[in-house]
Amino acid sequence: GGCGPARSEPRVSGTCGASSAAVGGARRRSQQARRGRAAVVGRPVGMAAQITRMPDGIDEREDATERRVAGSGFEFGLCRRNAALMGAGVQLPKKKKTGTTIAGVIFKDGVVLGADTRATEGETVCDKNCEKIHYMAPNIYCCGAGTAADTENVTGMVSGKLNLHRHATQRESRFVTALTLLKSHLFKYQGHVSAALVLGGYDLNGPQLSTVYPHGSTDSNPYVTMGSGSLAAMSIFESEFKEGLDEEGAKALVAKAIRAGIFNDLGSGSNVDLCVIKKGTVDFLRNYETPNPRTYVSQRGFSFPPGTTKVFKEQVTPIADLVDVVEVAATAMEE
Repeated sequence: GGCGPARSEPRVSGTCGASSAAVGGARRRSQQARRGRAAVVGRPVGMAAQITRMPDGIDEREDATERRVAGSGFEFGLCRRNAALMGAGVQLPKKKKTGTTIAGVIFKDGVVLGADTRATEGETVCDKNCEKIHYMAPNIYCCGAGTAADTENVTGMVSGKLNLHRHATQRESRFVTALTLLKSHLFKYQGHVSAALVLGGYDLNGPQLSTVYPHGSTDSNPYVTMGSGSLAAMSIFESEFKEGLDEEGAKALVAKAIRAGIFNDLGSGSNVDLCVIKKGTVDFLRNYETPNPRTYVSQRGFSFPPGTTKVFKEQVTPIADLVDVVEVAATAMEE
C-alpha cells in the first residue's frame, strides 16, 4: 500500500517524491533514446551531421571532433593536386638545390659555430656575403641551412618566444628550451619547412651543441655539421677533432671545416663566419676568413648600349591625370 505506482515501472528506493522524480526521469531518457535511434535509422548515412537529437550527445561530439581534425594542421591539397597533374602526364618543375656548409664544435670554455656566406638560387649565386648565423638569445645562436626564408623566419619566431619567456621568468634562456621549440615546430610540418639547423649555446649546464633536422629529429654531439657541404666538413672533424680544445684551436678547426665545404661543394662558397659563445660573452666574427677574394675588377666598369634590354611596351601617364593638385597656402606653426 502507500505510494507505490499502479503499473509496472522501474523500482527506485527512497521516499515517494524522490521515487516519482526518478521514474519520470528514467521514462524521459528512455523516450529520448528511442527517438534518437529512430532518427539515426531513418536518415541516410551521409546525413549524420544533420541529426539534431542524438542519444547522450555522443554522435555530436564525434562529428565535432571530425570537423576539427579536418580543418586543422598542414594543408596537403596542393600535394594531391600535384600528384593528379603528374598522373595526367604534366611535368612539374624541379626543386632548386640549396647549398650551405654550417658546423659547430664544443671546446673547454664554450662553443664555436661556423658558416659559409654563399646564397644560391638554383645555379645562380644571388648573394656572396649573406649571414647564416642567426641570433636566438644573448647566450644562444643558430646556424641555418636550407631555404633562406624558412631558416630566417623559424629562428626569428623562436627568438621572439625566448625573449618573451625571459621577460616572464626573469631568467636566462635555457638551451633545451630553444631546442624544444625548434624541433616541435619543424616536426609539426613533417619536413615541408626546409630548415636544417645547428644550435649552439652556453647556459647553466655549460656549453651545448645540437643539430635539428627539417623533420624535427635532433642530435647532440661535441662536433656537428649540416648542409650540402656537411660531408666535406665532417671529414675534417673526424680526422682532427680532439677533446679539450682551446678557443684558438676550436676556431681554426671550424674555419678549416667550413673551407672544406666551400672548396668541395658548389652550393657553398665565399667567406667564413664564426661565432664564439662563452659564459657571459659572445664574439661574432663576421668574415673571419675570405678565401675567395675577387681577383679581377674591370677598370672601365659596366656599360650597356641602348637596346641591350628589349622594351616590349611603354606607357607614360601624366600624374595630373591621376590626381587633383590643389595649392594650399602655408601657415605658421604654433609655438
